[in-house]
Amino acid sequence: MDISKRVLDLAVQIQQIPAPTFSEDQRAQFVKGMFEKEDLQEIRVDEVNNVYALLPGEGSGRPLIVSAHLDTVFPIETELSIEYKKDRIIGPGIGDNSLGVATLLGLVWSLREIGVTLLGDLWLVANVCEEGLGNLQGMRAVVDHFDADVQAYLIIEGLSLGYIQHKALGVHRLRITSKTMGGHSWSDFGSPSALHEISKLVTKLTALPLSKDPRTTMNVGKMAGGTSINAIASEAWLELDLRSESPQELTDLVQSVEQLIEAASKPKVRMEAEVIGNRPAGELPESHPLVDLAKDCLTELGIDPKVMIGSTDANLALNRGIPALVLGVTNGGGAHTTAEFVYIEPVKQGIQQLTQFVSRVWR
Repeated sequence: MDISKRVLDLAVQIQQIPAPTFSEDQRAQFVKGMFEKEDLQEIRVDEVNNVYALLPGEGSGRPLIVSAHLDTVFPIETELSIEYKKDRIIGPGIGDNSLGVATLLGLVWSLREIGVTLLGDLWLVANVCEEGLGNLQGMRAVVDHFDADVQAYLIIEGLSLGYIQHKALGVHRLRITSKTMGGHSWSDFGSPSALHEISKLVTKLTALPLSKDPRTTMNVGKMAGGTSINAIASEAWLELDLRSESPQELTDLVQSVEQLIEAASKPKVRMEAEVIGNRPAGELPESHPLVDLAKDCLTELGIDPKVMIGSTDANLALNRGIPALVLGVTNGGGAHTTAEFVYIEPVKQGIQQLTQFVSRVWR
C-alpha cells in the first residue's frame, strides 16, 4: 500500500479517539501500541502522557526530536464522524493534529523504505497539552528531558504544507475575576455588580492601543458570571489572550493590562488576575542551515517555501535558543471546527519533504 494512503488511514483511526487537552490518555496508549508494532526502541509514556519511541541511528550525531501533539480543541462529547470526498477527508481534528501524529509512523515507514542510514538517533514523541489551556505542558517535559543536547526539534503539523514556522509567537493568557458582595436587584440596587465591573474593564482593555507592526493582538475569549436575572452578580470572570510578534511589545501590553486590573479594584470591588498560559517567544534565524534545508526540501518537490511565525509546540525550544521549526504534511481548512478537512493528494509530497529533511539533517 502507498505510504501516504497508510498514513491517511492511520490518521482517521487516531481522529476517532477523543483527545481533549488533559484527556489524551486513550490516544496516547493507541500510539504507544503503534510504536510497539513497528519494533521501535525505548518506548515509554512519561508522567504527563507524552509517548516516546527511538529509531536508532548509526552515526555519532546528536539526536533529532520529531514531535506532534496528541490533543484536540474538541470536547469529549464531540461527534467525530468522518466524511470522504474525492479530494479531501473531513472531520474534527483530522488535520490538527491527527494527521501530524500519524506522520510520526509514516516517517518510520518512509525511512525504512528508502533504506537511509541516519547519522544520529531519531526520537519520535507524541506530546500532550498543546491546545487550549494546556500551556505546552507536554513539550515542557520533552524539552526538559532532552534539553539542548539535540540536533534540533522538528514539529509536525497536519496542515500548512509549504510553510516553515521558524519564529515563535509570544502568548500570555489571564483569567480575570471580579468579586463583589452581590445582592438583590431591587432592594440592593446601587451595590456594585461583578458583571458590570468586569464589563467596564473589558471596555478599557479593548481601548488599549495595539501595534500593527510588530503585530500585537488581544482577545476576550470567554466571559461568564452571576447567578440569576434578579440578583446582583457577586462574581464574574473572563479569559484574556494576548499575543505579539515582539517580546517587548507583549511585555508592555501585559503591564498595561495589569495596571488596568489594579485600577479596577476599589471599595466593595475586588479584581484578581491569574496567569493561565504563557508561551514564550523565540526565533531561529531565517539564515539558519535548518531553515535552508527545509526550503530546499520543499523547492525540490516544486513547492514554493514560505516562512512564518506561529504559536506551536516549538515555542519552548526556540525560546531557549535551541534549533526548532515546524513543517506541515498537507493543506486543508476549517481548523478547530467540526468541518475541518485535509486534502488527500499533497500528503505524498508532505511525507517526502519530511523524509528528506530528516535523512539530511545531520549533513
